[in-house]
Amino acid sequence: MFIQTESTPNPNSLKFILEEEITKDQTFEFNSIEDCVASELAAQLFNIDGIESIFFGLNFISINKNKYEWDQLKAPILTKIADFLSSGKPVIKVNDLKETNNNKTEFNPEDKEIVFQIQELLDSKIKPAVAQDGGDIEFKKFYDGIVYLALQGSCAGCPSSTMTLKTGIENLLKHYVREVKSVEQYT
Repeated sequence: MFIQTESTPNPNSLKFILEEEITKDQTFEFNSIEDCVASELAAQLFNIDGIESIFFGLNFISINKNKYEWDQLKAPILTKIADFLSSGKPVIKVNDLKETNNNKTEFNPEDKEIVFQIQELLDSKIKPAVAQDGGDIEFKKFYDGIVYLALQGSCAGCPSSTMTLKTGIENLLKHYVREVKSVEQYT
């Protein structure tokens, strides 16, 4: 099992690139061990002291730390990931997933076409770039010309996240969708 590590723009996050896909068409974020009902691997990783959050992308895992240096954390993380993937167990137990409204976008029904355009741009242009840095962006709300996005994975807590939202994403969305006035982080 070969696992490659890659630094991200967030110094407290490291991306672990895998040889195989671990999720299908959805990403998963875990911010505490209590969130790990559907993932034994995430629960095992939280047992390593210093882990703050875990993010599963298509073929990578981003881990955010809250203490220690990466040279102290990297080996135990790699061991847990390699051992788990070698076991053949699923990374996400689909039957244990809770139904949530987290993926629902709030918007006025008359803005449906605008929201569709925004989502298309996010899916085709922005999400692939953000995934390269070990994260994801979830479209949460469109109201009064303002797009609200939640940053996930390496992007959450990244020092350059405000610049990413305002300079990168906001400019792109405003260029293609004239109804967009600004982009804000969803809290």
